[in-house]
Amino acid sequence: MNPSINLSLDQVHGLALDALTANGMGADHAEAVAGVITQGQRDECHSHGLYRLLGCVRSLRSGKVDGHAVPVVSQPAPSIVKVDARHGFSLLALQTGLPLLCEQARHLGVAALVIRNCYHFSALWPEVEAIAEQGLVGLAMTPSHAWVAPVGGSKGVFGTNPLAFAWPRPAGQPFVFDFATSAIARGDIELHARQNKPIPLGWAVDAQGAPTTDAQAALAGAMQTFGGHKGSALAAMIELLAGALIGDLTSADSMAFDDGAGAAPLHGELLLAFDPARFLGDDLAPGLQRAENLFAAITGQGARLPSQRRFEARQRSERDGVWIDRALYQDIQALLA
Repeated sequence: MNPSINLSLDQVHGLALDALTANGMGADHAEAVAGVITQGQRDECHSHGLYRLLGCVRSLRSGKVDGHAVPVVSQPAPSIVKVDARHGFSLLALQTGLPLLCEQARHLGVAALVIRNCYHFSALWPEVEAIAEQGLVGLAMTPSHAWVAPVGGSKGVFGTNPLAFAWPRPAGQPFVFDFATSAIARGDIELHARQNKPIPLGWAVDAQGAPTTDAQAALAGAMQTFGGHKGSALAAMIELLAGALIGDLTSADSMAFDDGAGAAPLHGELLLAFDPARFLGDDLAPGLQRAENLFAAITGQGARLPSQRRFEARQRSERDGVWIDRALYQDIQALLA
């Protein structure tokens, strides 16, 4: 028996939607979450595709997540849009606040979207790509659970604390990067654990603080930051900007709130949108051309722009569908029961 099965993107979306609604999620939330899960699977981001359904359903069943929460929008200042997710997943709150964020960015040049009281499980590139689709520059960040030790330490303080950026381009896909400030996304360690595969040294330490290649020991210990003290400092910055500054939980607060339930992290998210037209005015065309010159200088010497592999995977998936592990497919089918 083939260990993998092929699904069309419509089948991926339908499977995600069915699993979520069968476990009590409201239609609006389910559509938003299923859309992002499909995007992750489409782009071969396996740790952020259908695999995430297992965590989403576990979060719903924990009673922590409100699968029917109605996001509430406020605007405390012209440049600040706030959305209270009211203990729902972040994605419906994002869809609710994004139009006003883009409108204010075009009006003022720069604007911020603050999402509070949200459960977040997904990658951040869908957020910044959605901003770039509007011709705006996007920046996004969020804490998570305190799984990551500071450099020189062995106990979790930071979350995986991703940072994402998108620059719109006149033709083709935007320039996008999205990376955790941890050495790797936690979902990748979880996938290694599911498959009984060792992890590289440098990803994590065990419960005694010793470097480990055992994925299960890593999950019981603490993850490490990328780039030593540089990643550690960036992780702390994200705790401050997307936690303390917006009046929401840090990664340590989020883990304490979870109290062993195993739900997705509860915290906030900060997104910034910049309008090149307002920043550059009459210099818009030369400014955008400077960006294109930069990209050409990178690719002209054989180097790759970030997200290029993901965009290539997107084309393959849209043409040929996606392949997923049969055991994962069976786990998802069990959620429907």
